[in-house]
Amino acid sequence: MTFVMYLFLFLLVLGLVAVASNPSPYFAALGLVLVAGAGCGVLVGHGGPFLSLILFLIYLGGMLVVFAYSAALAAEPYPESWGNRSVLAYMVMYSVGVILASGLCLGGWYESSWVGADEFAELSVFRGDMGGVALIYASGGWMLITSAYVLLLTLLVVLELTRGLSRGTLRAV
Repeated sequence: MTFVMYLFLFLLVLGLVAVASNPSPYFAALGLVLVAGAGCGVLVGHGGPFLSLILFLIYLGGMLVVFAYSAALAAEPYPESWGNRSVLAYMVMYSVGVILASGLCLGGWYESSWVGADEFAELSVFRGDMGGVALIYASGGWMLITSAYVLLLTLLVVLELTRGLSRGTLRAV
């Protein structure tokens, strides 16, 4: 199980480096899918399979549609891939930064701290992830509405940034 968690965490960091290196949106979409899958795998490893499934379905169903629409607006004839020199330089720089930062924090990291959500709840009525999802709708309703507003604002900002000089959906008529 420890090897699988290390693999998910490695894929999470690799996907984040792939997205942060700023390639074309076509290649960054693959990095985002990798990050979402690895993040959900980490959640499953810590005892949250329901929350992981819901997060993955919402991400793939909603955010990738918005990302694909934004990438279609920013169509390039010759997109940059991870093999280009500038993108590869950023990937190497971010990877070295992650290795140095993990080297600084390695002293306090122990595998025994990986405890699942249901590890200490022998007589509990709820699972750890089910109770968390119920709290999102019960006491965190205002935060849910605020998050929906922030996602809508982010969509409008992305559409405005990718429209270019004379094309796009929000152009002046």
